[in-house]
Amino acid sequence: MPWYFRLLFVVLLAMFLVLQYRLWVGQGSQAEVYRLQQQIERQQARLADMRDRNEKLRAEVQSLKDGLDAVEARARLDLGMIKEGETFYQVIEPDDAAATARPAQ
Repeated sequence: MPWYFRLLFVVLLAMFLVLQYRLWVGQGSQAEVYRLQQQIERQQARLADMRDRNEKLRAEVQSLKDGLDAVEARARLDLGMIKEGETFYQVIEPDDAAATARPAQ
């Protein structure tokens, strides 16, 4: 076998090994492509959650702009306000510990 065939074989083998290295480890490798695909899926899920949240906030803002029902509900819930003519009743639940700590009569 002539020497130039051996040299050609060594050069081709070296090129093959370099290409295999790039395929599995280097830039643009299979591992990097898989990692980037996973990152894209996570970002898309996060984007969908943010879009849902934005839509809910947009609806709440629109409700606050349009009607007084949302303003009234927020005032009742957050500030504890009541309408004129309404009677406010506050029910206090007894603690389980306080109920069992009472002496028997």
